[in-house]
Amino acid sequence: MGKRDTRFSYVNPIAMARARGPRSNDGPTIQDYLSRPRPSWEELKQLKEQKSKKGSSSLAAWEEQMNEKFKEDLKKHRDKVQASQEGQGSRSSSQSHKKKKEKKKSKKKKKAR
Repeated sequence: MGKRDTRFSYVNPIAMARARGPRSNDGPTIQDYLSRPRPSWEELKQLKEQKSKKGSSSLAAWEEQMNEKFKEDLKKHRDKVQASQEGQGSRSSSQSHKKKKEKKKSKKKKKAR
């Protein structure tokens, strides 16, 4: 390890800033920022009510369109279910019960292997 390079002297940045003197304030001070005009509580309530009443027209249109599509899907599904129930009658419950038993038996056989 060699000796420290003494060609450049170390200057404390804090001491250097103090030597330059006080900075000139170009922008607003903290006091200016804190004393800025602000709306009152009642004005804020009014602004909030106006925004909530206004809403988004595009969002409302999209929601309406989605509601219509959902109603159509429900109607189609309801028609399918009613048609299948009318066609099968009382047979469906006994047949589905038998199918469930067969599935359980097949699962038990697979687990036993």
